[in-house]
Amino acid sequence: MDSLEIRPLTARSVVLSTLLGVHPPRLPARYLVRVGDLFGIAEGTIRVALSRMVAAGDLVQSGGTYTLTERLLARQARQDEARLPPTRPWDGAWEIAVITAERRPAADRAALRQAMSTLRLAELREGTWLRPANLTRPRPEPVVRQCTFLTGRPEEDPAVLAASLWDLDAWTAKADALRTALAGATAIAERFTYAAAVLRHLLNDPLLPPSLLPAGWPGPDLRARYEAFEADFEQLLTTHVLA
Repeated sequence: MDSLEIRPLTARSVVLSTLLGVHPPRLPARYLVRVGDLFGIAEGTIRVALSRMVAAGDLVQSGGTYTLTERLLARQARQDEARLPPTRPWDGAWEIAVITAERRPAADRAALRQAMSTLRLAELREGTWLRPANLTRPRPEPVVRQCTFLTGRPEEDPAVLAASLWDLDAWTAKADALRTALAGATAIAERFTYAAAVLRHLLNDPLLPPSLLPAGWPGPDLRARYEAFEADFEQLLTTHVLA
């Protein structure tokens, strides 16, 4: 499963994934210690991780309770969007972003590329990004400041255009491997690790209209499998952590 780029289970990853999965993302230290115990991570290791995450700006600590910082709240919002995509009926139109700002410093260019990825736009050529207009989401400031948006329709087959912008076969292959891995995992630590990889993969789903996707597209099933894991994990937290 090396090709799946599975990240090792650490105290930090357990704390972060747990907080990213609860709403609001705020838990007392004693609860996070109990979560660590579910995975065989010692209390001292969890508390060291909490201190380091506060120092790194990942968490805010107040009265023994830990909360995600604004940067990670934005990550939680992206994860929520990946699980429940903000789609709308598609009428065939595409949104097109053309970079019109001049003399952009490197920081602005980097911020724009990251924002385009978050918006699930694909780069047709340098300075031109596009996607089917089937999503509803706000455009962040770096995009509004640097781009002009247009609406249009391709003259060629839109499915062919979509396939040239996103590697749908590669996404499908990895999704299939993750589905198999998650289905075969039994231990909670193993399931937790594969579920985290599933969620990262869902963040890269282009969320295209069904008519532009190849037959058997695994996105909906992969979401359903993640939701099933999330429900099981929430039950585990309720029974063994929050009780």
